[in-house]
Amino acid sequence: MKKGQLCELDIISTEFGGYGIAEADGLKVYVKAAFPGQKVLGRISKKRKEYAEAKITEVLEKAPYEIEAPCVHFKYCGGCQSQNLPYEKQLELKKEQVLKLFEEAELPTGDFLGIEHSEERYEYRNKMEFTFGDLEKGGDLTLGMHLKGSPFGIITVDNCMLIDEDYRKILKEVIEYFNDKKLPYYRIMSHQGYLRHLVIRKTKNIAEIMVNLVTTSQIDFNLEEFCELIKGIEYKGKLKSIIHTFNDSLSDAVVPEKVEVLYGQDYITEELLGLKFKISPFSFFQTNSRGAEKLYSLVRNFMGDADNKTVFDLYCGTGTIGQIAASKAKEVIGVELIEEAVAAANENAKLNGLNNCSFIAGDVAKVIQEVKQKPDIIILDPPRTGVHPKALEYVVKFDAKDIIYVSCNPKTLVNDLKYLTYHGYDIEKTVLMDMFPNTPHVECVVGIRRKDSL
Repeated sequence: MKKGQLCELDIISTEFGGYGIAEADGLKVYVKAAFPGQKVLGRISKKRKEYAEAKITEVLEKAPYEIEAPCVHFKYCGGCQSQNLPYEKQLELKKEQVLKLFEEAELPTGDFLGIEHSEERYEYRNKMEFTFGDLEKGGDLTLGMHLKGSPFGIITVDNCMLIDEDYRKILKEVIEYFNDKKLPYYRIMSHQGYLRHLVIRKTKNIAEIMVNLVTTSQIDFNLEEFCELIKGIEYKGKLKSIIHTFNDSLSDAVVPEKVEVLYGQDYITEELLGLKFKISPFSFFQTNSRGAEKLYSLVRNFMGDADNKTVFDLYCGTGTIGQIAASKAKEVIGVELIEEAVAAANENAKLNGLNNCSFIAGDVAKVIQEVKQKPDIIILDPPRTGVHPKALEYVVKFDAKDIIYVSCNPKTLVNDLKYLTYHGYDIEKTVLMDMFPNTPHVECVVGIRRKDSL
């Protein structure tokens, strides 16, 4: 086996991250977007002493449980991965992948409560970030998602099933408009061009819409006509905001170097479990609102009777979990690195009439060294990279009776759990929440208790 070689591969198992596992020439082979029971033709993209990676060039035999993917873009779009599986099978594989990580880390799950399904399997997203580009070199301008297996090709996804009709209308109008204007899209390698991203947010429960056009500053283009175009669309929801973000950074991410409000206000509002939250253009907010309500209800249930307890909400973002937990707590203190998110969290607390919540801006690893209060419960909801090692040290030093760990990445979760269990905590219960149907992602909630309090 060598890099570039084509191999027939029988997929025998699955691992978290959306990988099918095969064996060839005595090596474990990771195959993205492959499923147990399939036979695929794969091209070896990486070869190491212990393992190899392959990309599918053709599915030779389907798994017996596969179905026809309903989305017309599925074959080419790199967004969804498992639309060709029945939903119950998607849940089964996610559960299997997470339990396998716990087993490999030699960690108990405690009372394993299974996996909660998403209320909506399609049209559930409240935010989509589309990229400008082309499908083939020199072709028409496209706007959408990366082409499957391609670092540069962009496919227009104007019939995407993860978003609702309002998103699709905006996407179609915008791509038609800018194709007519012949403006260049930003090329990552040469760092030249104007159009970069279109970010659309629409709150699920209130149906407020924000449209954010992201460009470089390389061309001075008048966006008045664009603004009138967006305002003239007939929406099911309510257009509240049109934003223009300037981004000249070399990163492919949306970096807000300068932001202008072209129309309306600089936020939209969502309601979760009876509380309202203002969402600014770049604040983190769970992309599945109905799923978030289920997720946060699970967290609140894990708190038990917390009426007279102080709760720390670390990596709090716009303070959604902390504020939903506030009804069961004496005091909630949230910590978040992004100042904009903290300002929104404090504003949201006022909006909801919560006088027992406060949110602090700063690096969690540093701020928690300075906080004077002692927590009874710590809620951890870190980014995919997990809890910063220094912050984890202080989490243990706080000696809180209970920790509730909410994770979007079970790989870093099990690493942090190993540290916590080594330093005097036991895992009491674990539940999974499918926030992202048709993708390999899953949220985990783990209830942990200090051993001497059991």
